[in-house]
Amino acid sequence: MKIFSPEISAPRARGRGASLSSFIKKGWALLFLLLVFLLAGAGTPASKPEPIVLQKETLPFTAKEFHIADIVDERPNKKAVAFLLPSSSSPATTAQPIDLKDGAVTGMKNYVRQSLKQNQALRPIIIRVKEYQLRESPAEKGRVAGQAKITLAFEVKREGKYLHLLDYTASAGYVRPLAMPPSMVEPMLRRLLAGSLRYLTTWVNQEAPGNEKLAHSIKVHFEGYQQSMDDDTMFYDPKRPLTWADFQGGSRLSKGYAASVFPGISNEIQASVEDGVLQIRIISKPYMLRNLSKALPQAKDDYTLNHEQRHFDIVKLVSEHYKQRITPEKLTLEDYESQIKYQYLEVLWELDKLQKQYDQETDHGLNHAAQARWNQKIDTELQSLKVKP
Repeated sequence: MKIFSPEISAPRARGRGASLSSFIKKGWALLFLLLVFLLAGAGTPASKPEPIVLQKETLPFTAKEFHIADIVDERPNKKAVAFLLPSSSSPATTAQPIDLKDGAVTGMKNYVRQSLKQNQALRPIIIRVKEYQLRESPAEKGRVAGQAKITLAFEVKREGKYLHLLDYTASAGYVRPLAMPPSMVEPMLRRLLAGSLRYLTTWVNQEAPGNEKLAHSIKVHFEGYQQSMDDDTMFYDPKRPLTWADFQGGSRLSKGYAASVFPGISNEIQASVEDGVLQIRIISKPYMLRNLSKALPQAKDDYTLNHEQRHFDIVKLVSEHYKQRITPEKLTLEDYESQIKYQYLEVLWELDKLQKQYDQETDHGLNHAAQARWNQKIDTELQSLKVKP
């Protein structure tokens, strides 16, 4: 600004010198005030934009299978959720950062708490915010383009662990005149968040009945198996004891034994989710193999056959012990399969120990008194377990 020199020469009109002098002084005073005003305005920073508040609303859906337990901010840039160009008549290239009130996470939590109907007793869902931002940039014809994007990861917290469920990404945009205030920012950010909640609700409602990650409890079912699948394998059936015809492995025996049965326990695990409950079906199969079971022709009497039958009975007893080892309280949704397999290995160790103890105490059937005690012991336990009447 060019300031005129105070030395002003003006023609003096008669009778008006005092009036001209007064006019000049008033002009300088006004000029001085204008200069002060301009300088003061130039040194005042632009007012800081108000933070964004996501307006609460009643969302037209209800979380019937979950509740939002937490929102975790994992955005690389946590400075703000919006970067807006100032509204003015002249183009601007530097966007101003504007965050949600009290920060992005608090703002999102407040909106979810106030807008989504949910039951805190249902599955806890964790939202991990990967991206949540609206950014403006100059557009053609002196306009402003806004582009918003949200990227979330949803997890369920179960038994102290976090299980990833799904990822969600959505975006939206707008164009506004430069001079128009960006009134669509809050509604757009709100719609993006509401859309993610709607998608999550729909997905969980569809997946909850049969998705193992969303299972909330366990039921265990044991199924017996008595049907023989081939001529060699015979499964335990209390109504069908062994006969000498089942010993088809010949008569070549080691260590001077009169007979030898070849029993074992196989194990099959089947799992499915029904109405949010993990249904575990365990098919326990006590069996003997005919082609590996042997007997000397001269040893085929009822006493010897009973001794071998008791070996088979012990297999059945141990398989019942296996059932007692596995209850829903001892299993976790996260690791039930390995826990069941571990118990199966424990049962095999128990089976080996009992079979050896039986043979040692009965001296492979030669000790008739010990054999009678084991007969009574086995029958009593089979009856208590309702295997035998």
